[in-house]
Amino acid sequence: MTLIHETIETGPLQVNCQLLGTQETGEAFLIDPGGHAHRLLQRLNQLNLRLTHIINTHGHFDHIGAVAELQERTGCLFWIQEADHALVRLAPTHAASWGLPFGQPPRIDRTLNDKERLTVAGIELEVIATPGHTPGGVCLRWPEGIAVGDTLFAGSVGRTDLPGGSTKQLLASIRNRLLTLGDDLICYPGHGPATTIGRERRGNPYL
Repeated sequence: MTLIHETIETGPLQVNCQLLGTQETGEAFLIDPGGHAHRLLQRLNQLNLRLTHIINTHGHFDHIGAVAELQERTGCLFWIQEADHALVRLAPTHAASWGLPFGQPPRIDRTLNDKERLTVAGIELEVIATPGHTPGGVCLRWPEGIAVGDTLFAGSVGRTDLPGGSTKQLLASIRNRLLTLGDDLICYPGHGPATTIGRERRGNPYL
């Protein structure tokens, strides 16, 4: 399989959306499309890929901003961990508290389970539960990389001062579920530059 992978910055809070697909299937999925649905669809069309799924690391409004429109325009499915379903439903309220508009919350088609292995668009994905930033936060690993959402950043970790956040849980998730992975694994955070497990193990001041 020939993997196609791009990081596209989306939405007013500059969320890193991961676009993954394969030439052989002609299909793709998105991780954390925070906004700019039209731009994402345009890029998918340029790559001759059909969007089949959106799979989110967590349910904060800035990470799901484009989901409903993409569902409406493509019929794609939206998957997210069950403990974050409430965050999806409350997205308009949370966005308003930041002074940002938000339409109707997206339809949730399926819940994600820890240690589950999925095959989407010909790509094997592993679901790794990493609660702390949100109750239902997960990281999504494929053979060449891992989307770590707002759990881990280059030189930092996710905030835990929002409803449902827990610093103790977050640090345990990072130490027990992420730092046990290989040093060379590339991490794609929800905001900011990519990093590696080894780089954060050696130099992240929060760990």
